[in-house]
Amino acid sequence: MKPLHGTILALLVSIGGAGAAENFKPLANGKDLEGWHATGKGDWKIEDGAIHGTHSKSEKEFGHLVSDKTFKDFTARFKYKALKGNSGFYFRIEEQGFSGVSGFQAEIDPEKDTGGLYETNGRSWVSQPKPEDVKTWFHPGEWNEMIVSAHGNHIVVTVNGKKTAELPADKGRKEGKLALQLHGGQDLDVWFKDLEISED
Repeated sequence: MKPLHGTILALLVSIGGAGAAENFKPLANGKDLEGWHATGKGDWKIEDGAIHGTHSKSEKEFGHLVSDKTFKDFTARFKYKALKGNSGFYFRIEEQGFSGVSGFQAEIDPEKDTGGLYETNGRSWVSQPKPEDVKTWFHPGEWNEMIVSAHGNHIVVTVNGKKTAELPADKGRKEGKLALQLHGGQDLDVWFKDLEISED
């Protein structure tokens, strides 16, 4: 009976923990860009309840959609569709430096590196995935789900349920704003929807 009791107790703890982790709140309302502000070049608009970002190759300046709020420890999840050009989900950033923001981005791209971690105006690539690995988790031209967890020094990125990057003891900034990127000097067509965050 003792092992069974232990199993039941572990199950209850697991269920309780899972419930706590589900305290997600919307980051975007699907109607307008309330809670966010655009910087740099490019265009952000709401279409079919999703955030649609576009940018012209002739424009060298980067563009970002930056959260008004600052976050510390969090788990963010969202769906994205990268059709053209390089993008990314920034977190714990400051609005300064080359390109307009400084900090971590979970890489988003229609061909490569998606799910990796790059620190703009810092260490550059901190975790760059191999091309053969990207093919196992990324679905080109389709909606993909990304989850970014940043709690203290521990950062984890997953794409479509597969872990793509993990930093167990990162020494970088512990809080900052979120942002969506439009890379300078590229034609961009990228979509984001169902953006949610849990600060548990």
